[in-house]
Amino acid sequence: MRVELTWYDLHHSELSVHQLYDILALRNRVFIVEQQCAYEDIDGQDLARDNRHIFALGEGRLLTCARLLAPVDDNGPVTIGRVIVTSEARGLRLGYRLMEQVMVSCQQNWPDRQQALSAQAHLQAFYMRLGFKPVGDIYLEDNIPHIAMVK
Repeated sequence: MRVELTWYDLHHSELSVHQLYDILALRNRVFIVEQQCAYEDIDGQDLARDNRHIFALGEGRLLTCARLLAPVDDNGPVTIGRVIVTSEARGLRLGYRLMEQVMVSCQQNWPDRQQALSAQAHLQAFYMRLGFKPVGDIYLEDNIPHIAMVK
């Protein structure tokens, strides 16, 4: 099954109220409810600096999204986070398609900057196939095993 997607790559100031609401609701549904992990998802970064949101709508619904945090200094990496594919869209390879969009956005907005992320440990192989390399050991973040990765 192939879903027709409409992709968005928006600076936080370009998000509509409804788009931001849908992104936050999806993150709440997946990271807090589905993964049973109580943590503060709304961390002050969604509407800060030059941070961006990459997402796709399919059949009128938000199916996948990620957040890009702008480098904090001249040598800092772009930090990729809040990478999600909805439960109903898993298995459609949207994770790869999302990360392709993310990497294009990183190159367009922050050319030649290193990209960093904190991956859930069980997704390490997925990110390695996209060119990311693990840095350090697995650690617990919000009681879920994670590993730092860079590209």
